[in-house]
Formats: sequence, C-alpha cells, structure tokens
Amino acid sequence: MDLLDNLVLGFSTALLIQNVLYCFVGVLLGTAVGVLPGIGPTATVAMLLPITFEFEPVTALIMLAGIYYGAQYGGSTTAILINLPGESSAAVTALDGHEMARQGRAGPALAAAAIGSFVAGTIATVILAVAAPPLAAVALEFGPADYFALVLFGLIVSITLARGSPLKALAMIALGILLGTVGQDIYTGTPRFVLGQRELYGGIDFVSVAVGMFGIAEILRNLENERDRPVLLGQVAGLWPTREDRRRIVGPILRGTGLGAALGVLPGGGHVLSSFTSYAVEKRISKRRAEFGHGAIEGVAGPESANNAAAQTSFIPLLTLGLPAHPVMALMVGAFIVHGITPGPNVINDEPELVWGLIASMWIGNMLLVLLNLPLIGMWVRLLRIPYQVLFPMIVLFAVIGTYSLGFNEYDVYAIAFFGLLGYVLIKCGCEPAPLLLGFVLGPLLEENLRRALIISRGDPTVFLSRPISAGLLLLTAAALIVVALPTIRRRRETVFTEDD
Repeated sequence: MDLLDNLVLGFSTALLIQNVLYCFVGVLLGTAVGVLPGIGPTATVAMLLPITFEFEPVTALIMLAGIYYGAQYGGSTTAILINLPGESSAAVTALDGHEMARQGRAGPALAAAAIGSFVAGTIATVILAVAAPPLAAVALEFGPADYFALVLFGLIVSITLARGSPLKALAMIALGILLGTVGQDIYTGTPRFVLGQRELYGGIDFVSVAVGMFGIAEILRNLENERDRPVLLGQVAGLWPTREDRRRIVGPILRGTGLGAALGVLPGGGHVLSSFTSYAVEKRISKRRAEFGHGAIEGVAGPESANNAAAQTSFIPLLTLGLPAHPVMALMVGAFIVHGITPGPNVINDEPELVWGLIASMWIGNMLLVLLNLPLIGMWVRLLRIPYQVLFPMIVLFAVIGTYSLGFNEYDVYAIAFFGLLGYVLIKCGCEPAPLLLGFVLGPLLEENLRRALIISRGDPTVFLSRPISAGLLLLTAAALIVVALPTIRRRRETVFTEDD
C-alpha cells in the first residue's frame, strides 16, 4: 500500500498544470537543442540548467528531467538522419539507423527508437519506484566512513567506463576534486586556493563549470569540424513501422530494457555500456546477422531501449545515495543543491512530493516525447538545415544570460569563458571532461565524510577498515583499479569505444 500511496502522491504532484506545462517545455527545449549535431544530453542540460533556477524545486527538477529525455531523443534523431550521434550511447543507433535512412526508411527507424524508448522508460520507472525506498532505508545505516568509501568506489568505477585513457580519466577526477576544494574550509572557514579573489570565497560556481566545460567547449569542438559533417536530410515519410518491423522489435525492446535497467545504476557510463551490450546481444542471437550494420531495425530498437531504461534507473543512486551515475546526474545534483536540497537517503522521507512527483513525471515525459516528436519530425529536419554559425551564438547567449541572472555577477560570465576554453583544451588533449565534473560534484562530499570519519575516530585511519561496509567497498575499489590496469581489459575498452570515435 505504501508504494501505491506514494505513486498517487507522485501523480497528483506531477499532473499539476504548471508541472505538466514545464515538463512539456523541458521535453521540447531538450529535443530542440539535443537534435543539433554533436550536442549530447550533457551539453544540452548544462546550457539549459540556468533557466530552471527561478522555479519551485519540484517544477525545476521535472523540467530538467524533461530536458534530459528530450535531449536523448534528439541525439538519436541526428544519429539516424545525419550519422552524427550526440553522445556515446547514440553511436550504436547510428550504425543501423543511418543505414535505414539511406534506404529511405528513416521513418520506421525513428518510430522504433521512440516506441522502444517509451516502453523501456515505462518499465524502468516502475523499477525505480519499487527499488528506491528499500535502498534508501539501507543507505540510512551508512556512517561517514561508509559514505567516503562509497563515493571513492563510484569515482574509481567511473574510470573503467570512461572513454579514452584510464590514467587521463583519473587525472580529470583529481582535477575536479581539486577545483571542488576552492573556497572556505568546511570546518574552519579558512580560505583555500582563492588567489586573493573575493569571488572565490564561496567556491567555484557549479553552473559556470557545467556550462563552460560541456556547453561552450562542445560548441567550439563542433564548430571546428563544421565542414566535415555528412548531411542526409531527405523527406521523412511512412513513420509507422510495418507489421514485420513491429514483430522484429518486440524482443530487442524487452531485452534492451532489462539490460539498461540493470546497467544504468553503474557509475560513470552504465547507459553507454547498456547500449553497446544490447547491440552485441541482438547481433549474436539474430537470425539476420548479415543485416546488422546495413539497416537492421533490431539494431535501433534494442540499444535505444537500453539507453532509455538506463537513463531512468540512473536516478536510483541519485535519489537514494546522493551519488550521480553519470555527468547528467551530476548536473541534477547541482540543481538539488542550488534549491537548498541535499540529495541522499533522507530526501525520500523529507521531500516525498518532490521525489515521487519527479518519478511520476518520468512516465509523463516519455509519453510527451512520443506524442510530440513523431508528428514534429519534419520541424526537426528543417532545424538541422540551419547552419551552426547561426544557431550556436544564440544558444551561447541564452546560456550566458541565464547564468548571469542567477547572481547578477559578471564574474560568472568570465568563469564560463575560462572553463569553456579549459574544456576545449582538455578535449584536444584527449581528456574527457565528464570525470572532471563528477570529481567536482563529489569532491566536497568525499572530503566532508573523510574528515567527519576521522574526527569521530579521533584520527584513527583504521576506522575505514574496521567497518564491514567501508572495508568491502574499499576492497572493491582496489579491485576496480587492478581490473582497469589489466592489458586485456584495456584492449576491450579501446575496442568498445572505437565505434564512438
């Protein structure tokens, strides 16, 4: 009965007129920006994040979640139509989706992606609603030492699922943690690394880092490659799949949903891993292996379902432990904090309307995606024809205005420019910005629980080994470091992410 009561509370909150309206606006804006070539969900959410800070917390988070779903679907649209995925998980969709578009079957490919996303999102939302309360109850038993070990474990595991060199990913995490320590000491109030700048006493602004590292840097990278983009934008017709198509996508959708729901909780890139795994499974068990890579509709339905299911279940560690599973969830953590809410196991009890309203809005958002995007596919196709040089200055302008309006501080604008250039340089050096953002968000939590555990134990470091939970998590952390260093695992990671590159 508790679950049913919670869902009733959630839908009564999510179905309020203003929440449905802003969920719709979030889905629309997310798709409009996410459909732009090379712009993935992380960059989309980062650039649109400032416009949500004036709303009530539940409305702001519902809108952000809508932006996330819309950006994901927009990324799959560009992957299918112009063979340019917005993020790693959409790279698999491009393999067969773009081939279907070349064969004049872009409509069924887009419909398969939409249907798979909706079914997977519905099932994964139910899993989230069932799994979140008991996991939050378990998390309430965690002490500072356990939380320190859990955060450390999440950061290290994110390295194994990050693209590129594990050493560079580790360096990015360390840099993110270092940036997170800028400002006043959490216990003594002593300024640290402020370089004599009064604006840094409160720490580096999260929104400036997010917009700069993922918005501005991504735009600079895409403008650099503007001439290299293949364009295939014909008339999209015949959206509804044939009876044979519908028969072929049922199994991949269900299998992809199961894989995505299970792998979505992994820190770092569970949604990426789920998409690649789903594609590999479908190719292995299919009777039409020769079609994969040449327009197999299973190669679109399976990975898209896995990707969307993983997107839903990635909220489980966020809402129950306060830990982001990937960069978009790190942005959600920032949104929680900006609204004065500390994400973690207490949120479900302290803010039930917010948590269950957010969960219920996930189903509403996925329904709006199907109802909104398939009829408007012609508009998205026309939007893709607009040159980058026209679109992106406007997007940057709105992002900067939104960030400046938060505190009316010109320093935030300079910070966006600085982190945008830093992010661009890091990308050119082969370093992924995503681990940096995770380190920046989780660094203060890591430091706080480390120092709290040592204060309670009067400086005894063995406290981390004397508690079973923290000792077990530290053991798993060490194992993860050893595994990622193994030559065989390194070769497999390089093989997996080659398709994305």
